[in-house]
Amino acid sequence: MDWQAFPRWGRKVADWAAAYHGGLRDRPVRAPLDPGATLRALPAAPPEAPGPMETIWQDFERIVMPGITHWQHPRFFAYFNSNAAPASVLAEYLAATIAPQCMLWQTSPAATEMETRMMEWLAQAVGLPAGFHGVIQDSASSATLAAVLTMRERALGWAGNAQGLPGQKHLRIYCSSEVHSSIDRAIWVAGIGQDNLVKLPVQGPLRAMDAFALERAIEQDKAEGVVPAGIVACTGATGMGACDNVAAICEVARKHGLYVHVDAAWAGSAMLCPEFRDLWAGVERADSIVLNPHKWMGAQFDCSAHFVRAPEDLTRTLAIQPEYLRTHGADGVIDYSEWSIPLGRRFRALKLWFLIRAHGLEGLRGMIRNHVAWSRALCERLRDAPGIEIVTEPVLSLFTFRLSGEDAETRTLALLQRINDDGRIYLTQTKVDGQLVIRFQAGQFCAEARDFDTAFDTITELAGKV
Repeated sequence: MDWQAFPRWGRKVADWAAAYHGGLRDRPVRAPLDPGATLRALPAAPPEAPGPMETIWQDFERIVMPGITHWQHPRFFAYFNSNAAPASVLAEYLAATIAPQCMLWQTSPAATEMETRMMEWLAQAVGLPAGFHGVIQDSASSATLAAVLTMRERALGWAGNAQGLPGQKHLRIYCSSEVHSSIDRAIWVAGIGQDNLVKLPVQGPLRAMDAFALERAIEQDKAEGVVPAGIVACTGATGMGACDNVAAICEVARKHGLYVHVDAAWAGSAMLCPEFRDLWAGVERADSIVLNPHKWMGAQFDCSAHFVRAPEDLTRTLAIQPEYLRTHGADGVIDYSEWSIPLGRRFRALKLWFLIRAHGLEGLRGMIRNHVAWSRALCERLRDAPGIEIVTEPVLSLFTFRLSGEDAETRTLALLQRINDDGRIYLTQTKVDGQLVIRFQAGQFCAEARDFDTAFDTITELAGKV
């Protein structure tokens, strides 16, 4: 294939994309495929000779599509959505076409400067005060790892990268029992060790970290000669949407000189709506924050917004400048590769620019408000349905439920399996206080009220058969 043939196939892909999205409601949400089916359909060895695009396209339809779980399906109510609004897809298409490697200002000045401006737009949009500086990471996992590494270096007097961790004092990082597993992984990769991640008890309807227990743990560790390094707070945790009291955590951190990172990967997009910002009240006192526009906001994956109060701490932790990566004759420019763990960087800011301009902040707020309202209405309908128990109340568009009565856990799991095999909707499970529950969360960009009606019908119909 060459660029002369590309326009015809580009038009075919565009037409296919529109038809695909238009017909998603007719497809089962989760791939109804047995393990190994796709692998068996793929040849064991690569082709030696070129093949026609027509055959490749036919094989795409025949082999790939039956094994796809449709994350853009309007009834994808399982994991936090990975959205792809049409304007964002077009921007991704353009970025893939020009294919810049945006590691330095000089390797694509427009990409760097657009990233700076888009992060300023996004900070304003979610109500962050002046003083935060943003960078686009690939995922919240990378942003959290960068934050944990910064905690480590600050606590060790910037000696960890230079001297290594052997011989250094043990560090402690604190979080609640509700945080995402990416926090655990960041602790591993940073060399701090799982045993030094202190998971504190939670309390209240939002299952917030116990700030008194946090302070007691810090004081005890200090007394034992262990070095407290930082705190990871969450706003909208994955399990049931837990939200820490960020203001209280930041107050404890300030007393002890600790770094605070706020993981708002999912719920951060909801902060476009001022009425939801009480869920992260006090966030202006944090040292860093992550939210994912590629979740609820509609940006094509991957696009994670990482805000830091002191970028000099981040770059002191991550930056390496060999001569071949220096930009001479352009003082004051930003090289975002020094703000990220990977050196290579994609042109992610373009899709934010397209998305925000195409929908406006009010359009994005309207979508989020609808999801919250429709989820809450569904929760109330299920509360009134026989045999169904609401376990945790809605946090934005996320709530949990289970079947009540005898052998509830076994029957709840059976219900979940029936729902996902049925194909009309897709849900997943979590545990709350040790009991298995079903999560419902909404965030698909093109979902409509009728999709929530389908969710109610599916859940109640199949619950009656368990």
